[in-house]
Amino acid sequence: MASDDIALLADALSKTHVGDGELSFKGLGLKLDDAQSVEELVRDIEQFRGLRALRLEGNTVGVEAARAIAKALEDKDQLQRCYWSDMFTGRLRSEIPTALKSLGSALVTAGARLTELDLSDNAFGPDGVKGVEQLLKSPSCHSLRELRLNNCGVGIGGGKILAEALIDCHRKSLAHGSPLRLRVFIAGRNRLENEGASALAKAFQLMGSLEEVHMPQNGINHAGVMALASAMRHNPDLRVLNLNDNTFTKRGTIAMAQALRHLRNVQVINFGDCLVRSEGAIALAAVLREGLPVLKEINLSFGEITEAAALVVAQAVRDKPDMEKVDLNGNCLGEEGCDALREAMEKGDMLGSLSDDEGEPEDEDDDQDDHENEDEEEDDDDDDDDDDDDASDDCNEDGEILNENGTTKKDDSPEKPQSSAEIMSFLSCPSAEKLLQLGETRTNVQQQVHASDPHTAAEILLKISSLYSEQPETKTAVLETIDAVLKKLLSGSDLSSYCFLSTLLVMMGLLKGEGKVKKVPLVPGQLLCLEHAVQQEYFPQHVALLLHTFTSRNSEALESCSSARERLSSTLEKKCH
Repeated sequence: MASDDIALLADALSKTHVGDGELSFKGLGLKLDDAQSVEELVRDIEQFRGLRALRLEGNTVGVEAARAIAKALEDKDQLQRCYWSDMFTGRLRSEIPTALKSLGSALVTAGARLTELDLSDNAFGPDGVKGVEQLLKSPSCHSLRELRLNNCGVGIGGGKILAEALIDCHRKSLAHGSPLRLRVFIAGRNRLENEGASALAKAFQLMGSLEEVHMPQNGINHAGVMALASAMRHNPDLRVLNLNDNTFTKRGTIAMAQALRHLRNVQVINFGDCLVRSEGAIALAAVLREGLPVLKEINLSFGEITEAAALVVAQAVRDKPDMEKVDLNGNCLGEEGCDALREAMEKGDMLGSLSDDEGEPEDEDDDQDDHENEDEEEDDDDDDDDDDDDASDDCNEDGEILNENGTTKKDDSPEKPQSSAEIMSFLSCPSAEKLLQLGETRTNVQQQVHASDPHTAAEILLKISSLYSEQPETKTAVLETIDAVLKKLLSGSDLSSYCFLSTLLVMMGLLKGEGKVKKVPLVPGQLLCLEHAVQQEYFPQHVALLLHTFTSRNSEALESCSSARERLSSTLEKKCH
């Protein structure tokens, strides 16, 4: 090594930070190629007693240099924190796994017990994960609390290797009586996609200890999001969930909403640029109403959310005592929608900027082909045998609705076979005459609707309400049946109620939905049945407010029923105020 290079290295090393058991070479820009180039660095490590943290980020380390550093670490049994991000700039990808294996082996040899490991910004790909695989499986990581792998190009294959390593670590540590309790997991910009995310979800569910999860920009769509949502439910201490710039759509958002219902410690949610859309936003609004008691921040920016759905979110968050920031920028509100949203957010400083609003959405026909293509892609997935409206209550593998305690929900009164056949006949081809023939058993129609299938429930409701007339006997029969159906559908969680209502709004043409849901030609009786229902005790005020928010902003969809629309609007006004 030239004397000038040695002088430069000595000058750089003189700037190292030492304190609180930490030795830092952070950001010195050292080019460490071989053993000679790290002589002074190695000497500093060897002479540091009680080394608990080592910072090497912002330098570039070759294979031979890594081996020399590793040798110096072999007796550092108190080392707990390794900050090794941005450490291989300019190195061949084939070099990095070898260097990482040397460093990892040294920690295992030393008997170190790591609590933090940061390997971010190293772009090492799946092979790099293999380089730390044995370290992650070793006793040195049984105590790991924070793992950072941001921007490493891990990919699907690396995600699977990482997941298996974490699962193996948990299994071994559990056998030793002290299971792995990872608290912070950061792996943004890694191209994990659905397979990688789903593999990691298994590890997350097994550990159940996560407090922060950051996985933005990973090419994950609804299938991967659903797997992660299922895993998050098993992490009750979760405080921060950042999945920015993945693709939720309705299915993923509703699955995540179901998970969030069970979590009481979440403070920050970042679903920005995740295409949650309006139906997803309504589902999240329901969870904001009934749960997430300590939430401080929520980011739903750039999600194709329309004005009415954004207002429903605003109504849900404005009474949350700890809420500090709501980001709805970059959605489809329009100028008047932005003004309405600002007015609705009573705490003006809570709402972030709306400067990048996309304006009011175009007509549904303009996007129809896109929605159909997306629906066809979803049909190719293995999990698409179920309706994409699995959105309300939790279900077991047989599709039966479950109570909060996990037992199966049963209808209160069993149907007689004859009654059931008559009801199915009525629903297949509804008429006022058939409804009257059902007599008192007509209220058993409610046994054919379930919150877990809001599409069928909304379809049945609209069929029955279309039979409304002012003829007293028919009117009574229709309203009694509507009451029985809606009382059941609105008696569950806010999430189940909101998912049903958003589906109903889509079918009525008041909300743009995903997929191929067909609008139902409206008749006045359908609105008059809703007007009756809103006045009943079983119809919650906040559900009426949701309905009012949409009907008041999409009145053109109800032009064919102007008189009934006015009656419904007036009744909603009274209910909401």
